[in-house]
Amino acid sequence: MRQANKLRMTIVCGIFAAVTAILAQVEIPLPLVPISGQTLAVGLTATILGSRYGAISMICYAALGAIGLPVFAQAKGGLGVLFGPTGGYIFAFIAAAYVTGLILEKTSFSFVNAIIANLFAMMLILCIGTIQLKFVAELTWNDTFAFGFYPFVVVGIIKALLASWLGVTVRRRLVQARLLHSRQQPVKA
Repeated sequence: MRQANKLRMTIVCGIFAAVTAILAQVEIPLPLVPISGQTLAVGLTATILGSRYGAISMICYAALGAIGLPVFAQAKGGLGVLFGPTGGYIFAFIAAAYVTGLILEKTSFSFVNAIIANLFAMMLILCIGTIQLKFVAELTWNDTFAFGFYPFVVVGIIKALLASWLGVTVRRRLVQARLLHSRQQPVKA
């Protein structure tokens, strides 16, 4: 039983990494950092799967891109993206997924808690991404915030609300269908 659950959750993590890769291709191009569906996918993943499996899904996503698969925004991949101006946002996906899931696990998987968790995670992604953008692109702090933070706040709030609503709805349905445990516990190896 434990092995079956471990296999199922490994497959689910891969599916959510793939969903993130697909949503990354939905974008609005801007200078330096495009607006994409990646952060929506991070919120959905964490809201549905929780901290551990949400973070594992984002690690899988980053690893797929690191080996060169075109899973990042604009169908890019490779270590150059991760260590380039926009890489901080991708690294932040892992922390954001973990924190979102952890907040929900410590409280409850309700819509209100999901909004709080996803808004916090969105700001975390923007802060970490902005810091790497500043140093890699060698911008002033004013330019960094103008290109890498401010344009994404309103859209980020909208995506956090959407991820919360969809995530809680999908999670409830998966729990009702017994495809996901109501309190998804980490699988012991």
